Amino acid sequence: MIMKFTGTKNYVATEELQLAVNAAVTLERPLLIKGEPGTGKTMLAEEVSSALGKKMLSWHIKSTTKAQQGLYEYDAVSRLRDSQLGDEKVHDIANYIDKGKLWEAFTSQEQVVLLIDEIDKADIEFPNDLLQELDRMEFYVYETGQTVRAIQRPIVIITSNNEKELPDAFLRRCFFHFINFPDKSTMQQIVDVHFPDIKKNLVDTALEIFFDVRKVPGLKKKPSTSELVDWLKLVMSDDIPDDILTNRDPTKAIPPLYGALLKNEQDVHLLERLAFMTRREMR
Repeated sequence: MIMKFTGTKNYVATEELQLAVNAAVTLERPLLIKGEPGTGKTMLAEEVSSALGKKMLSWHIKSTTKAQQGLYEYDAVSRLRDSQLGDEKVHDIANYIDKGKLWEAFTSQEQVVLLIDEIDKADIEFPNDLLQELDRMEFYVYETGQTVRAIQRPIVIITSNNEKELPDAFLRRCFFHFINFPDKSTMQQIVDVHFPDIKKNLVDTALEIFFDVRKVPGLKKKPSTSELVDWLKLVMSDDIPDDILTNRDPTKAIPPLYGALLKNEQDVHLLERLAFMTRREMR
């Protein structure tokens, strides 16, 4: 019987997201997840792994990452050094093959969840360089003359922050889902997961402030779900007054402990200007 992903106690998955995960698993296609930073794209792979009881392998992509690194790397320098030292292991080239995450996933006896995280950080050719491997679930190792084939087809989850457009040929091979920013009711569920004992009036006030900040036109970086969670953690800490939100000055556009929500001086100055304009209008 195929298990279906329905979210977990630690992760609130909308019905559309649940359908996307299960469709990708059924179609045996990579699931491409896009959305604002902080909307839980990476965490989704962790929770799918946990919910389905499968091991997870993570390949976090950087600007310098090459597709070949996901397959394997041949350490010719070490082999040359060992040959100069007369090391016996130099006769077996396999000793100098470093297996990548795709190799690990393909040769696992049990099906795994493979996360390719932030694929858009790499060079534009990176996705195209993985087309055949993700499509056919195999690749050839030139140094040893072997073909590595998937024993169990992994569940592949790929995340992107939309920093670069991905090639059409790559997109055609994926099942796509965009994680919309949570509305207030979904955000309430997320907060409840993280803070089950939080007072309702505190949540209501916090969410009102949070969504008001996100609505401000011209923000360089809108606060995300993860930043809301950090902010609430601060608000609920023992050394912070209980009424810091409920008794705040309405003429101040800057929320208390704003450093958890706002991440650059441009946005701080923008809210300060709004607060100044509000005070002038109230005189």
